[in-house]
Amino acid sequence: MRVAIFGGSFNPPHVSHVLAVALVLATEDVDRVLVVPTFRHPFSKRAHLVAFDDRVRMAELAMGWLPRVVVSRIEEELGGESRTLFTLERLQQQHPEWKMRHVIGADLLLEAPKWHAFDRVAAIAPPLVLGRVGVAAPPGSPAPLLPEVSSTDVRSKLRAGRYDDVARFVPREVLAYVREKRLYAGGGADGEAAT
Repeated sequence: MRVAIFGGSFNPPHVSHVLAVALVLATEDVDRVLVVPTFRHPFSKRAHLVAFDDRVRMAELAMGWLPRVVVSRIEEELGGESRTLFTLERLQQQHPEWKMRHVIGADLLLEAPKWHAFDRVAAIAPPLVLGRVGVAAPPGSPAPLLPEVSSTDVRSKLRAGRYDDVARFVPREVLAYVREKRLYAGGGADGEAAT
């Protein structure tokens, strides 16, 4: 079983996340994409995450309908701060038959030295690097995904009640869920999306 692991805070998931999953399914030799929402971000961004259950549900609404896509709660099972290495090690223990690839944007690849044991992450699940607008990607990486979307910008507009401004960037079922639950209502500081 060839499984691509696509992690992130999905706070909220947006169309570039959906396009990334579709691109991996269409162009890579994988049997499944496992979407893994971050349980608890290890950095200062954790204060800006909406509840894990809400982010899992939004990931299901955004990407769970795609064939061969499964949204996983593995990081909740692990508890504590989310670390890609710990997640991959647990998946490797649970599914020794899996051959894993780690889906990562070219922008995050530049941050690899900051990751916990990135060399071990790459050994367990070699990176499958997706191009990002404005970031030099390794040769052979897929072209940048469009549109360029910033989760931080989306959250800012949602907090301001500017739902129409994000309607092109957030899947409609996710946007309806956000509105119903009033997930980003109100002011306050903001952080980047987790990786």
